Amino acid sequence: MADDGLGEIGRLRAEIATLQARVQELESALAERSSVRATEGVAPCDAASADEHAALAALAWLFTPGPAQIRWRPDGTVTHWNDGAARLFGWSEGEAVGRRLSDLVAADPVSPDAVRALVLDWTENQFASVTNEGRTKDGQARLCRWNHAVLRDDRGAAREIAAIVEDASDPPWSEHALLGRLQLLLKLLDHSRNSIFVKDVDGRYVFVNRAHAEVFQRHAVEVIGKNEHELSPLAFDAIEEVVERERGVLAGGKAMQYEEMLQLGDTQIHFATVKFPILDGRGEPIGLGGVVTNITALRHAEAERAALQEKIIAAQQAALRELSTPLIPIADRVVAMPLVGTIDSARADQITETLLSGISNQGAHTAILDVTGVRAVDAHVADALTRTARAAQLLGTRVVLTGVRPEVAQTLVTLGVDLSGITPLSTLQSGIAHALRDTGRHRQSD
Repeated sequence: MADDGLGEIGRLRAEIATLQARVQELESALAERSSVRATEGVAPCDAASADEHAALAALAWLFTPGPAQIRWRPDGTVTHWNDGAARLFGWSEGEAVGRRLSDLVAADPVSPDAVRALVLDWTENQFASVTNEGRTKDGQARLCRWNHAVLRDDRGAAREIAAIVEDASDPPWSEHALLGRLQLLLKLLDHSRNSIFVKDVDGRYVFVNRAHAEVFQRHAVEVIGKNEHELSPLAFDAIEEVVERERGVLAGGKAMQYEEMLQLGDTQIHFATVKFPILDGRGEPIGLGGVVTNITALRHAEAERAALQEKIIAAQQAALRELSTPLIPIADRVVAMPLVGTIDSARADQITETLLSGISNQGAHTAILDVTGVRAVDAHVADALTRTARAAQLLGTRVVLTGVRPEVAQTLVTLGVDLSGITPLSTLQSGIAHALRDTGRHRQSD
């Protein structure tokens, strides 16, 4: 299987190399044709050549190793010059780095004033663009578009200017190259599972991807130019809530990320939403963009997980209650309940419930409550024990209280606890022996 994969990779590389060679041939042919037509005064682009331009531009953009990328310091010294820049201007990286940009391209594409004015936050991923004429190494004039950003240090001072440079000297070529890039971008957006859209400042859609158009069950063309009230299946109040939040994004001038829940009929739909203003060169809002992810399935899964977790916790608590109030059969019709730890009101109720249920199920005539492991006996604990004993007595069961240490006995006396009907003994062993003697008497009487 590994050999087959390597063979497939080799085949694809060969096809790409063939396509690249074909692109170069078409570029050369087109350059010669454009030169001849310019010399002969023939229009450079007719209907047939327009299609050829479009196909060639798309192929060239796909298979070109990379766009021209150049970086330079504010004093004009070039710090980065890639292969794309070498193809565009003719200078190699070794010849360009360390020299002034104006000496290489006969132009200063970004003026010091423009550098000072370009204070866009790098996190916004925005560029400025300027078009001017420069020259190649062999002296040919070339119109170039410099899409650039200013890279700043921690203090905000300009560190470098970084630019992606495009050849703008052939308008038809540039137009079709731009169209090819736009088509690729649209393909990427249309294959996203997220809803992606752009609205103008009045809330009308100017762009939607396929996922967002499917929300309205319409073709994207039918969505353009309409607003939420004309399209949305939501109730009026829900639409107003969406619109009001979008107005807040535009007024605030900053991106907002939030989760929203919308009611569609009987169904609640949850969305993770990012909406952001689109600003012009002066920082004024000209539109609003949005990326919306349907997270309803995730929220349902979380709710199911939480419900399951609650069931697990309830089961664990029930198991702990059983462990904290164990009822142990000692002999025929004799049960013992050793108590350990702290007894609160909830546990006292559980002790009573467990003991009475065990007495009833086993027909016990004697129940031993062992308090050896109880940390402290106070009025609350004493009351719980006496209530349990009285309830057992009502079922005809005698209660033996064991593990009564001297300090516990003194506490019970001090509190004035009524132990009538309860047999107190010092140890669990003595309590068991007492219960077994009673069992023998019961058998004899039977």
